[in-house]
Amino acid sequence: MKKNGDIIVIEDDADDREILIEAFEQVMAENKYSNRLVVLEDSATVIDYLKDITSDPFLLMSDINMPKVDGFTLRDRIYNDPQLKDRCIPYIFLTTSGNNEQYIQKAYQMSVQGYFSKPVTFDGYKKLITEILGYWKLCKTP
Repeated sequence: MKKNGDIIVIEDDADDREILIEAFEQVMAENKYSNRLVVLEDSATVIDYLKDITSDPFLLMSDINMPKVDGFTLRDRIYNDPQLKDRCIPYIFLTTSGNNEQYIQKAYQMSVQGYFSKPVTFDGYKKLITEILGYWKLCKTP
């Protein structure tokens, strides 16, 4: 995992994408992070994107409830793909289904590295993103 690699956000909702982009841009500027933000709205394109890039992504943040390929299926496909499995890409869920106990249990059975509820305020998004990025910037990985 490259600490300065791409931050990949998979979000199908246009309003949520707009908020996430603004929050990430502010947090990265405030902390002088040089990561590139890549926002994908179509979850069906993620595997091809991950296989086509030459640098390792820093982390992947995904919604769960998406058309075509839901977040659980996407996580499973990445984890079981021989080209992607060993790349050590932290996979984090950011969802409106934050208090769904079945989803939480299923996510951690799939070995995700985080499960978070979408905040209700812009400041909440910034705080959450700051904490997630700070943690992964400090975390040691192979």
